[in-house]
Amino acid sequence: MTGPFAVPTRHDGAPDRVAVVVPGVGYTPAMPLLHFARAVLLQHGWTVQELWWRIPDDFSRFTVEERIAWVEAEVARAVDAEAGACRLVVGKSLGSLGCGVAAERGIAAAWLTPVLTIDQVVRGLGRAQAPTLLVGGDADKLWDSRVAGSVGHEVLEIPGADHSLELAGDAEGSVDVLRKVVSRLDRFVGSLGR
Repeated sequence: MTGPFAVPTRHDGAPDRVAVVVPGVGYTPAMPLLHFARAVLLQHGWTVQELWWRIPDDFSRFTVEERIAWVEAEVARAVDAEAGACRLVVGKSLGSLGCGVAAERGIAAAWLTPVLTIDQVVRGLGRAQAPTLLVGGDADKLWDSRVAGSVGHEVLEIPGADHSLELAGDAEGSVDVLRKVVSRLDRFVGSLGR
């Protein structure tokens, strides 16, 4: 496939500090959480490599294991392309199925609405030794407060927020949630140093 959404988008900063931004199923890097994650990273001088993937047409028929394998391959390919300079992965929802790649390679990660209802994701998060931030809302069916608190990482839980980290029927409140997430991402990225 060709076109503007078939190719990764790169924003240059420090060549030795690359962050790979991994989308969700329908949540592209242009959407608010990932757009502002990129802005935070650029403020801190990072190079940002955004993934714009095309979900396979038969993805809905994939088993959980097949979905994880597909995401891990996409994330690994993006990390490998950075020749050792990738030091952070920021992923949304489906992207968190690649958390095992970050854990195995000792790469810091910020997972926005990770899928905590999948055992393999929970195990991957549990193996992660690098700094890791989990952000979710307690109105998200794929978020589990108990699990988030049990894996030993930083957690930001937003009361009433859904899987998009928005508050149903409350646009202004949703902007406030975005502000909280961006602020926490800013602190997290800043804590990773230069």
